[in-house]
Amino acid sequence: MGCIQSITCKSRIKRENIVVYDVSATIDHCPTVIEENSPIVLRYKTPYFKASARIVMPPIPRNDTWVVGWIQACTQMEFYNTYNDIGMSSWELPELCEGLVRAISDSDGVSYPWYGNTTETVTLSGPTSKPSRFTVSMNDNFYPSVTWAVPISDSNLPLLTRIKRDQSFTTWLVALNTATREKILLQTVKWRMRVDILVDPSMPLGSRATLMGRAHQDQPRVLTRMEPIPPNALGRPNANDAQVLMWRPRKGPPLVVIPPK
Repeated sequence: MGCIQSITCKSRIKRENIVVYDVSATIDHCPTVIEENSPIVLRYKTPYFKASARIVMPPIPRNDTWVVGWIQACTQMEFYNTYNDIGMSSWELPELCEGLVRAISDSDGVSYPWYGNTTETVTLSGPTSKPSRFTVSMNDNFYPSVTWAVPISDSNLPLLTRIKRDQSFTTWLVALNTATREKILLQTVKWRMRVDILVDPSMPLGSRATLMGRAHQDQPRVLTRMEPIPPNALGRPNANDAQVLMWRPRKGPPLVVIPPK
């Protein structure tokens, strides 16, 4: 005998029953903003990467819970701060640099595997009698501080001459069954953020730094195919905890300034 009400049956959620539409992935069309307010650090704020999608989930069976949202991982990072001809500091992800992993989670450090747990995810608990319609969205940008002086020096003498950053990410829209850990990939987005700042430390504070290269970022790519999520993109550590600040002098061995957490 067939089921009278589908919500009382253990009907499986399948990809073909999930509707995804109005997928948007953009980077704001504005340049990186440089801040020279502090005698200790230069700060810069990049434009925002933004992603959103509207989703229709089919009725959820009894005792099932599904989370739908965004997962993000860093797949490549170069982040160098040059100090005249003395050397450079660099933020590095050792396992990524050495090719030991293909990606590092970019979760907020709490909501693994999700990028965050506010607008980034929606949780659906069964039984539900009708389809659920909702939107999930996320945004990301860089807003770091870079010391004017050599980071391992006791001196406050400004010697910073260049900041170069080139970082790539893959962002997935995913439906996850919280009990079985079954993942259904719904969308894959790739994006990249580049920063190039030339600094003249001999100039007065407020007029030292100049944005170089292109004023605007390349727009993200929404892939027509699904790209698998590497295991390291789903759990600890996230990129913020895994990164190391190195000092690489022109002469002499490199030093760890800030170790991984």
